[in-house]
Amino acid sequence: MKKVEITTTTYEYDSLEELSQDEQFLINKSKEAVNNAYAPYSKFNVGAAVLLENGEIITGTNQENAAYPSGLCAERVAIFYANSKYPDVPVKAIAVAAFTNNKFVENPVPPCGSCRQVIVETETRFNTPIKIYLVSMRKITVINNAKTLLPLNFDEHFLTE
Repeated sequence: MKKVEITTTTYEYDSLEELSQDEQFLINKSKEAVNNAYAPYSKFNVGAAVLLENGEIITGTNQENAAYPSGLCAERVAIFYANSKYPDVPVKAIAVAAFTNNKFVENPVPPCGSCRQVIVETETRFNTPIKIYLVSMRKITVINNAKTLLPLNFDEHFLTE
């Protein structure tokens, strides 16, 4: 037997002002996007803002459905729309904010497993790391790439074995 350890490194910021103007702008877009979420069942609004290499910012929100598995997370809505509208433009970053009970959440909410897989696939597709900003009232967590969030990810190499 061999023990293998996987380490994840994140960076935490106590305030928006610690980040660059461009990062602040992207984060604010994700916070604005929560207002457009369709979350009548959970009342848990999530907004995502994707920054593309060409400077475009695409936003997305969670979209719930009475048949729960039919909904979609904000991260995937934003990334799929970005990849659809700009199929040849890499994603540089994504910011994600969550809002419930009339306020932003206390602690950053990480992407679900499906969203992590989609972000990794997008990184792999363009061979470009995607910086991830997780936004809350108390802090901002920054992750330098999706493979940090999903180190044992499924990719095209498994399809050819």
